[in-house]
Amino acid sequence: MADVASDAVRPFAHLQSEHADRYRLVLAAFTRAKDRFVVHLRPEDVHADLGHLLDLDGVTNGLAQLTTWGNLRADPDTGRVTTPEDFNRARYLYQLTSEGEAAEQAIAVYEEAVGRRGVLQSVALTDIASQLHALLHLLKEANDAGTSADAAKAHLLLLSIVERFASLADNAQAFMASLRRTIDFADSDVDAFVAYKERLITYIERFIADLANQGAEIARLAHEVEAAGVRDVLDAAARREAADAVPDADSDTDAYALTFTVALDRWRARWDGLRSWFVSADARRPSQAKLLRSAAIASITQLLATVSAINDRRSGRSDRSADFRRLAVWFAEATDDDAHRLWRAAFAMSSARHLSVTPATTAVWDEQRVPSSTPWREAPALRISPQLRRTGSYERRGTPNRVADRSEQRRFLAERAARESAQTAAARAELATDGPVLLSQLAELDPLAFRLFLQLLGDALAARGRDGAEVRVTSSDGTMRVRLTPVPHAPEVAIRTADGVLQGPEHLIDIAQTGPAGDN
Repeated sequence: MADVASDAVRPFAHLQSEHADRYRLVLAAFTRAKDRFVVHLRPEDVHADLGHLLDLDGVTNGLAQLTTWGNLRADPDTGRVTTPEDFNRARYLYQLTSEGEAAEQAIAVYEEAVGRRGVLQSVALTDIASQLHALLHLLKEANDAGTSADAAKAHLLLLSIVERFASLADNAQAFMASLRRTIDFADSDVDAFVAYKERLITYIERFIADLANQGAEIARLAHEVEAAGVRDVLDAAARREAADAVPDADSDTDAYALTFTVALDRWRARWDGLRSWFVSADARRPSQAKLLRSAAIASITQLLATVSAINDRRSGRSDRSADFRRLAVWFAEATDDDAHRLWRAAFAMSSARHLSVTPATTAVWDEQRVPSSTPWREAPALRISPQLRRTGSYERRGTPNRVADRSEQRRFLAERAARESAQTAAARAELATDGPVLLSQLAELDPLAFRLFLQLLGDALAARGRDGAEVRVTSSDGTMRVRLTPVPHAPEVAIRTADGVLQGPEHLIDIAQTGPAGDN
């Protein structure tokens, strides 16, 4: 049996057929065989692979139909021919065609993309920062030696960075999409959603903190790698990929030059994408990392709002007959005066809030107290303005109240915000050190700088592991970077401030400013 004509190849036709499940089982057997480096299969081999899922006749019919559609190729099976009768009997070996194999790969990619939930990869952030550190070290060594960076090492580092970055971006997008679906379909299983909410919020909060710290570090490293000559490394990576270019038999174009140009454009686009993901172009174009943080924070708000709505609906469910029985018990236990007050509260018989009373009426009520036991028909009438009866609204005569001028208050708030911003900037400048210094060598800090120092020190100590090794952290706004190193066998030190004395073990601390808030 020969291959089907190219214009008749329809490798996706089996998905819309009546026996699509049968054809998917047969093609899955060929995919598993290819993974074992087995190319040709006989109908008996496919039947043995599927076990009891299909009988031999069903397998044979499926193979024939898939060959017609172009998913499989059938070649005469002459390996077991021993007699002329065997030669004349139709026996075939089947294998996937290039079109059938491409269709299987496309279906696998589609099923993976549809079924993937996505994750927030904090580990990927750490890996990207580590690989950028290694690339920066490689570039600095080459610059100090006056030579070019090792192309092979740089290429491997770039491949690792791109692989982790692509995984981070794709998984983050898939996770946020699945999170929106989880929120939208929360009503389908309320109890499961409420139980899952706490773990999900904790998971998102941890990623937000990691993204703030590691994102600022990656943004700083991206700037330094660019300054060290990343364009030369991208050029070297493109040349390594173009070295294996295959000549085109149908064209006289230089395969190396064409492949190099395409590869260089691709590597530059990858680097620009990585940079724009973590570094904001300006205030109007924030980085993708900053947008992801905002979306993650907004998702927490949506989760809490959804849970609140669910609780409101649950608390709103009541048994009306039980409410009336409870109300009847209250009436039975109440005194006469309390019964009147309960009646007004239970059946909304209180005065309407939108009705206003004149001072004269209020004075009459004060002079003539009406006991709660007075029947309604014997109680004094409530006089209502004829205009209210006629139009349904009543407004006092006269000019409306003047709009208050708040310019002085706004000026005061603006001056206060500017003063606090200047004080914070001065505190950052005061805390910045020129390299590592001992805690005991810090000068006396003013209260604002001391509070900022406590916040940075607390972040560093919280991020340090049990081994007590050196730790590096970035402030939550990305403006300062702290490196804290313990000093073995050192005595305790005391830092004097206007608010008191801070005592603790000796450490080496290095505080540096990374730029204004919002750069990453």
